[in-house]
Amino acid sequence: MAEAGETVESLAEKVRVDPKTAARWLAAGRIPHPRTRVAVAEVLRRDAADLWPEPFRRRDLPWFRPWAELEQDATSLRWYEPLLVPGLLQTEGYARAILGTGGLVAPSEVDQIVAGRLERQAVLGRDAPPQLVAVIDEVVLRRPVGDSAVMAGQLAHLARVAEWEHVQVRVIPAESPWHTGLAGPFILGRLPDGTELAYLDNQLRGQVVTDPLDVASLGRRWESVTGEAFPQRRSIELIGEVATTWT
Repeated sequence: MAEAGETVESLAEKVRVDPKTAARWLAAGRIPHPRTRVAVAEVLRRDAADLWPEPFRRRDLPWFRPWAELEQDATSLRWYEPLLVPGLLQTEGYARAILGTGGLVAPSEVDQIVAGRLERQAVLGRDAPPQLVAVIDEVVLRRPVGDSAVMAGQLAHLARVAEWEHVQVRVIPAESPWHTGLAGPFILGRLPDGTELAYLDNQLRGQVVTDPLDVASLGRRWESVTGEAFPQRRSIELIGEVATTWT
């Protein structure tokens, strides 16, 4: 705080909490809510994992950890992926095939990332899981990742999970024209207090988006994307049809 020229009062004002709450963060063991950790890290221009390392002692890549924490608290997730099955819905074989392609990730790091990804998926099986709506393009079902067995297993898993009450998987058909979602993947998350955030990913790292105007812009893109997608039941049928081509 001193390095950033912030006091308890000024920091509290910028992250919209009571000064007494901010003062408690200076005591050992006092860790703010994940959303607040992200906001404080932005104000102080530091990595949240440097400020509060305990919540980040997990297997995810360091730059992904802030979103991984927020994801676990979310009451709803709206996820668009034009090229891959969303991480929360990937099988182990599919995840390993993605990370192992090209030899860009060391085998030990592949193990670490895959383990973290599978741990995150437990959020969908807890007593009060978030509502997940995943929209993918049809090419995701047809582009080979790994061998045929990997794809057959992945699509079978996708069809099975799509039947869960709190999960929707919707597919944009291949014949659909260019749409705004093809500019890149994004995730919209809603927290228990109603706060909405987003996550963007690229070739190097991801970014948690907290600015309300940016989140609203992505919300409009979401509406456009879902307008191109098949309804849930037809999407499940299509996943099943494509799955037969991998067996």
